[in-house]
Amino acid sequence: MNAPHSAPDAIRRIRLSSVRLPLAVPVSDAKVLTGRQRPMTEVALLFAEMATEDGHEGLGFSYSKRAGGPGQFAHAEEVAPDLLGEDPSDIGRLWTKLVWSGASVGRSGLATQAIAAFDVALWDLKARRAGLPLAKLLGAHRDSVRCYNTSGGFLHTPLDQVLDNASAALEAGIGGVKIKVGHPDRREDLRRLTAVREHLGEDAALMADANQQWDRPTARRMGRALEEFGLVWLEEPLDAYDAQGHAALAASLDTPVATGEMLVSVAEHAELIRTGAADVLQPDAPRIGGITPFLKLAALAEHQHLPLAPHFAMEIHLHLAAAYPYEPWVEHFDWLEPLFEERMEIRDGRMLVPRRPGLGVTLSGRAREWTVAERELGHA
Repeated sequence: MNAPHSAPDAIRRIRLSSVRLPLAVPVSDAKVLTGRQRPMTEVALLFAEMATEDGHEGLGFSYSKRAGGPGQFAHAEEVAPDLLGEDPSDIGRLWTKLVWSGASVGRSGLATQAIAAFDVALWDLKARRAGLPLAKLLGAHRDSVRCYNTSGGFLHTPLDQVLDNASAALEAGIGGVKIKVGHPDRREDLRRLTAVREHLGEDAALMADANQQWDRPTARRMGRALEEFGLVWLEEPLDAYDAQGHAALAASLDTPVATGEMLVSVAEHAELIRTGAADVLQPDAPRIGGITPFLKLAALAEHQHLPLAPHFAMEIHLHLAAAYPYEPWVEHFDWLEPLFEERMEIRDGRMLVPRRPGLGVTLSGRAREWTVAERELGHA
């Protein structure tokens, strides 16, 4: 005789937090120099903390830069009640339920970025309950991932400081350096890249990022001019939605073309893949709706043998990159470190997957101090 099934564990409490993380120095890339955006002074984070009847917990987050933080928090507040009483193991079904809860405002963009925080929290909870790092729960291909630093090479940073930052990154064990390009005077881009390449040597992994600010003719000319630097990739040379332009450029250059970070759905990435627009795909799990859609996208990318280099949010993407079959890169950004008690371990050019269960991070006291709005749902 079969034993009776026990009632499934259920979500009993959700805590939402809107956090404003101040940046030490206003940040500028090519979008600022072209007048399309103002310098960035903070990052808005949406955190979802979840607990079940049996005492299991999960932590997830999404984010926005410049505008969008209050909108994400407001949308999350509206749909969060639909999770209470649900079985947290049913992650795929719950993702779909949350999407349809707010379907009148769309199934991509801000709406799915808001539910990404819940989706990440559910995966964190599932891995914690299993006593496994998230990468192991997903099925890791490796215990560490190649990493590169971005935060030291922005356009607002004087060249001498860029060189010092690049040296410091490599000395800290980071495997590569990315610097921003897209100055109005293209000769300035070439001057800075020449200095960085000479400073680091020919063997150092070096990437360049134009942040979508070139038109097609400029991207062709600059792409040819940058071939001599042996870049690992040239990132976002064109508008994020110009799949045909990226495809033509990728076909004409030896330097791999990387793009995808600004896209906000699996469908948009699928168009990049279909057109051959990216030699390196750069999805952002919080931007496309969380880990659940990221895994769907990763399967599409794997089918086309595309390398991945997920954008930002290394605390999430380290695990996802470790579970991807082809050797990826993960982006090292120290901006979010004050929000967490733990630090990612880096050694010999690689970021190590934490042995702690789940994502392996917990919120810090600073994160509580920077909280500008909160909402508790359910019962303690």
